[in-house]
Amino acid sequence: MRIGVLSDTHIPFAAARLPDRVTATLSGADAIIHAGDYQDLAVVEQLQSIAELYGVCGNMDSPEIRRQLPDKRIVQLAGFAIGIIHGWGAPHGLQSRVLAAFAGNRLDAIVYGHSHRAFCGMMNGVLVFNPGSPTDTRFADACSLGILTLEKTISGEIVYL
Repeated sequence: MRIGVLSDTHIPFAAARLPDRVTATLSGADAIIHAGDYQDLAVVEQLQSIAELYGVCGNMDSPEIRRQLPDKRIVQLAGFAIGIIHGWGAPHGLQSRVLAAFAGNRLDAIVYGHSHRAFCGMMNGVLVFNPGSPTDTRFADACSLGILTLEKTISGEIVYL
């Protein structure tokens, strides 16, 4: 199973729309995970038209989006438990905070955003994955998104745009 992973799209503030390379990369995905800060409900609707969307809201999302999406969630995909949360606070220590937010849950991976900085690494036996932002480089050197591959194991790849 191939999962497209996004966060911090910030449409229309960072970009007028999702870049074509993003939608092309997502077009073959079995599902999409978005870790919040869409800012425009049209992004939610566009992603839902591409593949099944599993999303959470972020700190910059409108009340309309917050009514439709939870702050955090756990989804089961291809036998793997994946926690999804936007994140909060300073970039330093963000991975530890998102891990702590799911304390007591058995997870194979956690997808988060907020920092706009791509990250893919194992922490405490859990794949911790931030796809970065496909539209905004305020806090990162490059725009990016991610791909999770769920086979016998779960693995992540950062795709730089």
